[in-house]
Amino acid sequence: MGKKYNKLVRDKIPEILDAKGMPYERRIATDEEYRIELLKKFKEESDEFLEVETPEELADVLEVIEALKQLPDYVEVEEVRIKKRRERGGFDQRIILRGEKG
Repeated sequence: MGKKYNKLVRDKIPEILDAKGMPYERRIATDEEYRIELLKKFKEESDEFLEVETPEELADVLEVIEALKQLPDYVEVEEVRIKKRRERGGFDQRIILRGEKG
């Protein structure tokens, strides 16, 4: 028997499954379910990237981030990112600190 799934997929996955003649059920997520599923997808894709560190997996992480940026909770994220970079910098200088937290 095949593997069961119930998850958010990229927009063209149904077309790919149709072309292969694979059966599936399709529905559209509610706003809240979409947010929850995007967060689950972010963890899934981040874990996959950390496992193999390929450009393809990083691209998947970025695609989920781009979708998250469209949600009302995160629409200001780019402005926040720029502000934090201005105030604290980025990671360009590769600085490693050593010390004790405390």
